[in-house]
Amino acid sequence: MADPKNRSMIRFTMKSRIRKSACCLTLMILWMPVFPQTYRNPVIDENVPDPTIIRTDAGFYLYCTERARNLPIYHSVDLVHWRFAGNAFTPETRPDFEPNAAIWAPDINYINGKYVMFYCMSVWGGEWTCGIGIATADRPEGPFTDRGMLFRSNGIGVQNSIDPFYMEDEGKKYLIWGSFRGIYAVELSEDGLSLKEGAEKQQIAGTAYEGTYIHKRGKYYYLFASTGSCCEGLKSTYTTVAGRSQKLLGPYTDKQGRSMSDNYHETVIRKNETFVGTGHNSEIVSDDAGHDWIFYHGVKTADPKGRRLLMDRITWKKGWPSVAGGVPSTEAKAPTFK
Repeated sequence: MADPKNRSMIRFTMKSRIRKSACCLTLMILWMPVFPQTYRNPVIDENVPDPTIIRTDAGFYLYCTERARNLPIYHSVDLVHWRFAGNAFTPETRPDFEPNAAIWAPDINYINGKYVMFYCMSVWGGEWTCGIGIATADRPEGPFTDRGMLFRSNGIGVQNSIDPFYMEDEGKKYLIWGSFRGIYAVELSEDGLSLKEGAEKQQIAGTAYEGTYIHKRGKYYYLFASTGSCCEGLKSTYTTVAGRSQKLLGPYTDKQGRSMSDNYHETVIRKNETFVGTGHNSEIVSDDAGHDWIFYHGVKTADPKGRRLLMDRITWKKGWPSVAGGVPSTEAKAPTFK
């Protein structure tokens, strides 16, 4: 027969373990994130134009054309709630190859174990002196170390060399860029930090576009771009459009087979009564249910100061991208996360 003291100790130990388990379960429940069921646009009600997004183990990080110096970074775990996470640069580390210029339209990537940001520096109207540079970091929130200029408009021979986008395809690395003077592509070096020796630029779309992004889905490459004016407040005519191709470097066409080199395309997102100037989309990102989401900026008609961050779900109908109604949503079902 067991000693009564031992039985008491066993009961005490079991109760202690139960209390600890209950405590741990309570803490787990308290720390479990509560994901929203719906969301409203804009998801960032601030001036955050030309977004670029990357998903990491710690959630999503967003970068945009700077409204204040040194390029803001935002963080989210659900694509709906965003917090300011700091700046990519400091006054001391800020790129300076174009004097008095702002940093426009960054493009964030993860290349060879580093976070690599392509960015452009320009002053309004400086179409032959603007250019594209590179910065790297060990963490998505930075700090970023500037690697300097990749090229300038007057050096590479492409007027208005802004709006970079990086893509890997079949073991090669490419940079796509351009703004209303043709969209171009060029192959990069193996580390992605310089032009490949001897590489020649190639025009892949016409003069109606800027802010390009290419998304690979199935056998097609989808070239998203923006047409119209970006920055005239309520008069902004920015519209998100797309074409597709079976090859990265084109030819890209609309549904009728007409070429984007001749400025033909399909409209994906246009203005409505709530938002105008709907363009310059980010990368398409997926939630845990496999739904695709696109971010872009727009001008809020009720308060037209700045370009706000908008989000909508992309669906694929007969091999073409679309959003509900072809216009920005005001309220919709939120992305799904576990």
